[in-house]
Amino acid sequence: MEPLLTSTAVVALAEIGDKTQLLAIVLATRFKRPWPIVAGILVATLANHFLAALAGAQAAALFDGPLFRTLVALSFIAMAAWTLVPDRLDDAEAKPARFGAFVTTVIAFFLVEMGDKTQIATVALGARYQAALMVTAGTTLGMMLANVPAVFLGNALIRRVPLHIVRMVAAALFLAIGLWLLAATAGWV
Repeated sequence: MEPLLTSTAVVALAEIGDKTQLLAIVLATRFKRPWPIVAGILVATLANHFLAALAGAQAAALFDGPLFRTLVALSFIAMAAWTLVPDRLDDAEAKPARFGAFVTTVIAFFLVEMGDKTQIATVALGARYQAALMVTAGTTLGMMLANVPAVFLGNALIRRVPLHIVRMVAAALFLAIGLWLLAATAGWV
């Protein structure tokens, strides 16, 4: 249960103000069809995060040892710093949609999530827990918790949520996980 809950919390917080959340708002404004957009986010996230969690779990299985665990811990600490940097979505509104809301969302979300902090966090969570399905379920739930309100409430939500505070809380969570993993690797806990 810990992989599911931790993955949900980490990704839900990290996703607020992230470029994929901004993409959800842009798509909702462009298509004005929230349910196909929500379905597209779900499909893209399941595919992307399953591959990321699987890669993390496989890497952990291959490279298990104190050095690898230290690298995983340091990746969480690096994510803490990266989370403090606000994201922007460049030129998303300038490109015309070639497909409908669902297909456009699946393609856009899958591609924009590549190398994104939530995908990197999913790799690290997969390596930490070596439970790809639970991590995927948790990170997908976290993405949906952050993005579904953005699809339905759009810009009004972003204007009311103090993003700098959310980023600080998410960074603190990443930092705490990283420090805890370092302490565990050193045998202090």
